[in-house]
Amino acid sequence: MSYTLKQHLAYSVWANERLTETLETVDESLLFSEVKSSFPSIAKTLLHAWDAEVIWLNRLQGVSLDSWPSQNFSGGKKELLEGIVRSAKSLAAFVESQEMDFSSTTVRYKNLKGDLFEDKVEDMLFHVINHGTYHRGQVTTLLHQLGITKIQSMDIIFYLRSLKK
Repeated sequence: MSYTLKQHLAYSVWANERLTETLETVDESLLFSEVKSSFPSIAKTLLHAWDAEVIWLNRLQGVSLDSWPSQNFSGGKKELLEGIVRSAKSLAAFVESQEMDFSSTTVRYKNLKGDLFEDKVEDMLFHVINHGTYHRGQVTTLLHQLGITKIQSMDIIFYLRSLKK
């Protein structure tokens, strides 16, 4: 049986859940502490990944956003962790609800600057999943820098093995 895009979306949900399980054990202040990275904190890194999933889901639904969804985020650790999991689940559920040929269709959308693009759904989905993986890796590195070493693996092989249990 071939690995499918829907399975890859399910992997992304699983990986976000694993990351949040680790982050639930971390003191909230560490999530919002300033660090040297692409984003100034673990929280800002997570908000960026969350924003991307929301933006791409909206694009797939025919809506082009003109601002970052998290620009007015004022929640804490609980809301942040719930949001990052919810966004991955929403994306996976939307794709699951579509017809079989959905991934081969193209979508026209505007980026946040208003520039028009047209991409194949499959390419958009692989992009957003890869983007999430990249930023989960950044969060893992930041956790190590902050002295947190008990971090669950989010490698795809562990996800695939978990399906066999």
